[in-house]
Order: sequence, then C-alpha cells, then structure tokens
Amino acid sequence: MVFSMQQKHELPVLAIDLGGTKIIAAIVPHQGQVMAKEYFPTLAGEGAESVIGRILSAIDHLLRVRNMDSSQLDSISIAAAGAIDFDQGVVTSSPNLPGWHDIPLRDIVKRKHGVNTFLINDANAAALGEHHFGAGRGVNNLIYLTVSTGIGGGIIINGRLYSGLRGSAGEIGHMTIDVNGPRCSCGNIGCLEILASGTAVAREAIRRISQGEESSLTEMVEGKIENITAEKVGVAAQGGDSLALEVISKAATYLGVGMVNLVNIFNPEMIIVGGGVAQMGDLLLEPARQVVKERAFQLSARAVRIVSAQLGDSAGVLGAAVFAYGQPR
Repeated sequence: MVFSMQQKHELPVLAIDLGGTKIIAAIVPHQGQVMAKEYFPTLAGEGAESVIGRILSAIDHLLRVRNMDSSQLDSISIAAAGAIDFDQGVVTSSPNLPGWHDIPLRDIVKRKHGVNTFLINDANAAALGEHHFGAGRGVNNLIYLTVSTGIGGGIIINGRLYSGLRGSAGEIGHMTIDVNGPRCSCGNIGCLEILASGTAVAREAIRRISQGEESSLTEMVEGKIENITAEKVGVAAQGGDSLALEVISKAATYLGVGMVNLVNIFNPEMIIVGGGVAQMGDLLLEPARQVVKERAFQLSARAVRIVSAQLGDSAGVLGAAVFAYGQPR
C-alpha cells in the first residue's frame, strides 16, 4: 500500500497517538505540518474503558480549542500501541495497555464523531511519519524503531509500509533475544522490549542500587529509588555515573543484537531510532552500532545507517495522518 500526502485533501486529519504513558492529539493538514497539539496522560492502569474515555475527551477538547466540529475533518486517525488488526479496526492486544484485548477502537470513535476513522499501530505510524517528513525522506528501504516505555517498530520496503497479512507486522520489540531471559509483559521470554526499553533501563538501575551499588541516581531521586526513570539514568550517565553508563551500555548491546537480526533479514538502507530513550543519542546508539558492525553480515552492516529520528513525538500523529490520507474513501 502506498501512502501519499500529495492528494488534494482540503480538510485536515485529527490524529491521535495513544501510548503507554501519554495520549497526543493533533490537527494535521495534508501539507504535513502539525497545527495544534495537546498532551493527555494515558493512565493505562485504569483500564481500557477509562483510556477510551480520555481519547474521546482529547478529541472533543482539541476540536473545541480550534473552534471546529467533526464535519470540518477529513477523518480521525488513531495510532495505538499494540497489535492492530487494521482491516477490522481492532486493538487485539497491547502489552503496555493493560486489559486491552480485542477492543474495537476505530468503531467506538467513529460512532461518537460520525467521520471516517482509521486505526494503525503507533510505531508503524511513526515509521510513516519519519519516512515522509523526517530522517527517512528519500529512503526506500528502512526500519523504524521506537525505544520508550516499550519497543515498537515499522518496516518500509520499496517505499511502502509493510503491514503483513492482518496489519500486525513490525512487532520488533517482541523478537526473542535471550531464551533464558526475563518474562516480558507480552507473556513471552527474553523479548527485546524487556531487555532494552526505557522500562528495562530503569528496572536494571533500581535492581543494582537496591543490592547496594552506589550511584548518583540515589541522590538525584532523594533516596526514593522507585522514582528512577530511564531519563534520569541518561542524565546520570551523561554526568559520568559509572552504574548508569553500564546500565545503558547493557541495554544498548541488547538493542544492537536486535538490530543485527533486522540488518541480516532486511538489508535496510537505514534504521531510524526514535522514542524517549533515543534522546540519549550516541550514548545509546554508538554501542548498538558497534554490535551491528561486529555481528551482522558485513555487506549489510556496511550498507546500513543507524540514525536518530528527527520528528520527536510528532512522528506518530504525522504518520497517522499519512495513513488516513492514503486510505480509500
């Protein structure tokens, strides 16, 4: 399926990016700029019904702020974390959204607002966003990785999003890296996500400090080590904290192993790394690049560029809009 923003659409898309920690709502015209953007907490632990209520409230709020109603939209497009059946518009499961099993999110939103509504995986959407407007412009074969609360992915082959048979391709975070590793929230063992996500970075730092190791992180969180986050680990590492540096190096190595698999299977021109943890930049990416250099087939390893994403947290809403504009009406 080819997605193009060059069609003559006069009305904007209201795009939603539903993640494990926050909901982003934005108005996106066909030119691809983000007009208005608002943030809301997901509060995923409260369950699917409460989160859906916040999504609907976010849509209402954004329309009200822009003095618009649903009739002034081309469509609503939702990028959601998890395995998506986008033919049916259903979130089939989502490790970072507890209780989300076979939720017909597309139709719930469509019934409420009465406009065309589309549903896509959030990392697939971000891949489309970066391919059209970000680091992947002009690149026909790329893989997008988002490293944040969890790890997701999107695959662009010959300029097209590869979505698989039912739309659930690209669950890169749930490839097995360590068959004897910890259990992932998806139920599997040793997934890339449980080893290299922001959640994994924070958990490993907390584990080591709770066992008596010293770190500036303890002072940073005033002794409340349960408040350690991946962002704080990154700050400590940039300040030279040895424990933080080791934790990030370990996660980056696992990330690199995952990239080796992707490089050997897909031989991409580019791997784009986005998400909150990717804001660590070369602190995370350089060790991962080194693993790819050492372990991947050399022909493919020499060809691939591993780069940081350019669009920040706008990638998902931009990609959701790209996806919507490419759908038949």
